[in-house]
Amino acid sequence: MAARHEEIAEELRRAIDDEEYTVGALLPPETELAARYGVSRGTVRQAVAALTVEGLIGSRQGARRVVLASRRSQSFAELRSFAQWARAMGRAASGTVVRAETRPATAEDATRLHLRTGTDVLYVLRVRGLDGECVLVERTVYADWIAPAVLRIEPDCESVTQRLYDDMGLVFAYGEHLIDAVSAGTRDSALLGVRRGSPLLRVRRVTTTQKGRPVEWSDDRYRSDAVNFSIHNSIGSNPLARQAGPGLREPFAARSG
Repeated sequence: MAARHEEIAEELRRAIDDEEYTVGALLPPETELAARYGVSRGTVRQAVAALTVEGLIGSRQGARRVVLASRRSQSFAELRSFAQWARAMGRAASGTVVRAETRPATAEDATRLHLRTGTDVLYVLRVRGLDGECVLVERTVYADWIAPAVLRIEPDCESVTQRLYDDMGLVFAYGEHLIDAVSAGTRDSALLGVRRGSPLLRVRRVTTTQKGRPVEWSDDRYRSDAVNFSIHNSIGSNPLARQAGPGLREPFAARSG
């Protein structure tokens, strides 16, 4: 029989999945949850801690917990970082910054980030790993207003998304994704350990705050044998899901919860 804090954690997961608590919303105070479930605040803290580890909620000292994602956020209909996705599946995500530089915004940067051309932005080239295997190359451009906070983050940080929430309460609330296929160039082939010309899945995305202010735009290139995307159709919704592909030692579906 599950411990009481595990039961409460599962009830909170379901409430988040059902959008009783949406991304960016605050969970009720510990005292309110304790009264609702008829338990001590310590039991509530155990339940909340489990959701924090899974990346579903964020916890900052002196502040109420905020919902960062749901288990259904493997779908691109919702927003979840690479590290949150991996952690929810019981996998280990890693990240290494290959290059980081401040540069004037190009015309494309300016359009995507709603800035003037020439505004200083932060460009970061990063390799992401899943269980020690390099599966993704990220080329991310951060808007001028968030760039200083990103620069303060250590190069091997597992999740920039989580760190920006921890440091300044920033919630990545909305994302637009454009997906296509490209061939690996010399740089990408070396970073991902694949042959030049190998197919890569490319996801270009713009992420914004809850108020619609652009935070970043990125060109993400996945090894095609390691990650794939699938669409589950229904009358009510057509979620696009990210999955780990057959190139991994133990394939798993990203949209499993």
